[in-house]
Amino acid sequence: MSKHDHGSEGNNPRKKSKAPKYFVRFLAAVLGLAVGFSLYWFYIFGGTYVAVPVVNQEDYSTMDIAESGSTTGGDVTSSWSNGGHTRLYYDPSHPIIEVKQKDPDIENILVFGIDSRGTDDYACRTDCMMILSINKRNNSLKIISLMRDTAVLIGDTPDTLGTNLNKLNSAYHYGGVGEMINTINVIFGLDIQRFVMFDFGSAAEMIDLVGGVDIEVKPEEISYANKYLDEMYALDGNTSPHLTRGGLQTLDGHQAVAWSRIRYLDSDFVRASRQRTVATALMTKVNGMSYARKLQLLNDSAGVFETNMRTADIMRVAMSCFECLDNREEYRFPEDGTYTIQNNPWMMIVDFDQQKQRINDYIWGE
Repeated sequence: MSKHDHGSEGNNPRKKSKAPKYFVRFLAAVLGLAVGFSLYWFYIFGGTYVAVPVVNQEDYSTMDIAESGSTTGGDVTSSWSNGGHTRLYYDPSHPIIEVKQKDPDIENILVFGIDSRGTDDYACRTDCMMILSINKRNNSLKIISLMRDTAVLIGDTPDTLGTNLNKLNSAYHYGGVGEMINTINVIFGLDIQRFVMFDFGSAAEMIDLVGGVDIEVKPEEISYANKYLDEMYALDGNTSPHLTRGGLQTLDGHQAVAWSRIRYLDSDFVRASRQRTVATALMTKVNGMSYARKLQLLNDSAGVFETNMRTADIMRVAMSCFECLDNREEYRFPEDGTYTIQNNPWMMIVDFDQQKQRINDYIWGE
């Protein structure tokens, strides 16, 4: 190669590639979309998230609760007939006491429904309490009903338990979501920190959003379910029709909630089983949806339920439940043979030393 040729090559350097610029622009666009998407979901679920403090037991023991008062998760002025819901009841003197997670692969979340008769009836009792125990190690899901008539000593810590027995479902009435979770953790030796709350109307609305749930209705259940439908109609003016036949059928939200509330046909134990059946049917219905439809459902369900989980946790927990649906178990506590009956008021008297060991073995293994 001549010097002239060499010099010409040096005086005309090769043009720089534009690829890095395009890549940077592409990356910026992707990051922008990701940030926008995240902000959108945080905005959407702003009406769902409720900030309930979690404090360690040492800090709780030094709290000044003389002027604590009581509050709710938000505005309660919108009536049920206008689509309003009963907001979460939180009492600042009863924050959730921090409990260390016993196993990083097993998460326990409390899902509960409240027996509210209007949007301002927030200091009510719970109607349904279920623990979703998600085991990521073996991809299993355990749905555990806690019987509402179980006799307990209510309190936030072992040192503050009351001296008089009360029904478990009254813990929410006396001290809001904090005292309810704390009582369950103390009595059963659990590590619950997160919750999801529904009222009758919001549970029905959630079921309607997925197009109803498939339930096997027994002929003898029809009249009882219809009585609860009439009761719910008086509360919120819904137009759900009466059930007219037995057999497998798709129930709308109010029909499914009414069916799950049947108690006097058989027992509260069967009632709890119906509630687990509806919960499982709902998860099964959602699991069969496309990913795009699931995202749309998350959008549509904003504000329907209340929780102390952030958006990322809601999506993570939901996906974990879907993955575990084919490997699920259902149970209730107290178990048969582990309690006696007290009348006036009717309560189940439990040996909690025995029951605590049983539920711990069931969740974490012997």
